[in-house]
Amino acid sequence: MSAYDHVSIGAGPGKQDRQEAQGKITMTANDRDILGLEGKVALITGGGAGIGRATADMFARAGMKLVIAEIDPARCATLRNAFPDHLILEADVRRAADAGRIVSAIADRHGQLDVLMNNVGDFLRIQNYFVDTTEEDWDQLYQVNLLHMFRMTKAALPLMKASGAGGSIINVSTIEAFRGIPKTVVYSAFKAAITGFTQSLAVELGQDGIRVNAIAPETTDTAQITADSRVPPSNRDYVSRWFPIGRFGKGQDSAGAALYLASERLSGWTTGHTILVDGGALAAGAWMRLPDGKNWTHLPIIVADGYTPT
Repeated sequence: MSAYDHVSIGAGPGKQDRQEAQGKITMTANDRDILGLEGKVALITGGGAGIGRATADMFARAGMKLVIAEIDPARCATLRNAFPDHLILEADVRRAADAGRIVSAIADRHGQLDVLMNNVGDFLRIQNYFVDTTEEDWDQLYQVNLLHMFRMTKAALPLMKASGAGGSIINVSTIEAFRGIPKTVVYSAFKAAITGFTQSLAVELGQDGIRVNAIAPETTDTAQITADSRVPPSNRDYVSRWFPIGRFGKGQDSAGAALYLASERLSGWTTGHTILVDGGALAAGAWMRLPDGKNWTHLPIIVADGYTPT
């Protein structure tokens, strides 16, 4: 199973959140000068854990002014302690009213918005054959994976355009937007729609100097998906062979892609694209290393799903 990516709606804080808050990235003044992000205002939705939290840490070290929208009150409290000089808003970005409230708060506090990271997404533990899914399932998945992105982007665009210095919209998707996955058909369909949304919006907003791109992670250890620790000892040797890079993803992996896309100096001519943060998984297809480390197979090398003993 792969990267059900970013932050879970309604999940409470725990050990994984504390682990993700560690592993800090240190940036020198020269690093910040290269990035050109000092003083820029960035909104991250669902920034209380996972990829969103890792990105918040990285953006703050780049000298950006953070606005983090988070649904979980406990995570909001943690964020306020971690980022006392930044704007933390308890909000549900699935609601149009909350999206508008967030943008109004940014306008009042900063008068500009340079980067929007639509990070919220969740498969909601809805894993079933399509024929057995319900319209209620579809609606829940639509709201948390696509509709909120429409609402937040539409609410943010007037302020981004008025800021007058271009800008960057970063949509967090998943590798499942680019390959088939059974029993999460509807989730995958909405993630595939993010690709079309990203491409078409990039064309529309090019004249405004606003770049629109996406990030698609593979299986990433976050508060929502604990991958590495779930692999039993009997299957540990397989981990280094499941991905060409030889490990599961970390929040910092996708945060690094977000930093690149946020920086006009680094990605100023990059728009309408999706960065696959997948350890080479999509390029490899079904190919995996054999135990000798020298040869390869495209046939299954493990019984069960990898998270249960062979």
